[in-house]
Amino acid sequence: MSHATVRNGVGPELSRWRRARRLSQLELAGLAGTTQRHLSFIESGRSQPGREIVIRLAESLGLSLRERNDLLTAAGYAPVFTESGLDETALRPVRAALDQILHGHLPYPALVVAPYGRVVAANDAIGVFTEGAAPELLEPPVNMLRLMLHPDGMAPRVRNLAEWGRHVIENLRARARRSPDPRLDDFVAELTGYVPQAPPGPEHLGFAVPMRLTCADGELRLITTLTSFATATDITLAELHLEAFLPADQPTADLLRTRATDPLPRTPATGPLGHPSAPGA
Repeated sequence: MSHATVRNGVGPELSRWRRARRLSQLELAGLAGTTQRHLSFIESGRSQPGREIVIRLAESLGLSLRERNDLLTAAGYAPVFTESGLDETALRPVRAALDQILHGHLPYPALVVAPYGRVVAANDAIGVFTEGAAPELLEPPVNMLRLMLHPDGMAPRVRNLAEWGRHVIENLRARARRSPDPRLDDFVAELTGYVPQAPPGPEHLGFAVPMRLTCADGELRLITTLTSFATATDITLAELHLEAFLPADQPTADLLRTRATDPLPRTPATGPLGHPSAPGA
């Protein structure tokens, strides 16, 4: 690798990530088990880092698997983390386990979401979120975040939209600060335009409150749990999270159980929302 290639490759990327994490060269060097002098030489392009130190630096910076691959590529090394399709043999056992988890969460809604809110799979209870939504918002691949906050989606039925929507957006902004991405910035700007700009009220406690969602059968109060795959070594799996909704009170639990056993037809979910094993696009 030429000196010019080194200068235009891993050094600037490493410096950018270090600044994004608000770490000094001395702090990052200490975390990665190297010296500030060596790190300075890497960032300035005066030294070509070995593969091992690039991996240690990426880990110390808390980069995602995709970002670690990118840093290795910038340094002239082959990526080490695979990226499999959910329908490929490598992830088939994981996909079967996810489907089982989704089914086991019934009668409460649960879904598996990829980056930017793309729905990969969901259980049948997710239909409570699609009631009255515009058909274009239910076209695969469904974006759950857009469906939740869009005025033609769930937004008119979320009684505490300003507070709850602000919480959703702040979580995305925190992710954008941690992993800067112009596409994510644009998405946050879009979603922000859907949420009313209401100042926090006197009862605001600074943390998420249950989502208050009206449906054909009454009002639901739902809390959310998020599960990520922290030890995954496949990029696809590492970027997924399981979002499970739980009843915040007994009336909500009773209503969801009634919906699950009620033989009366309701508007079905479409695309991946209606089929737990259907892969997202």
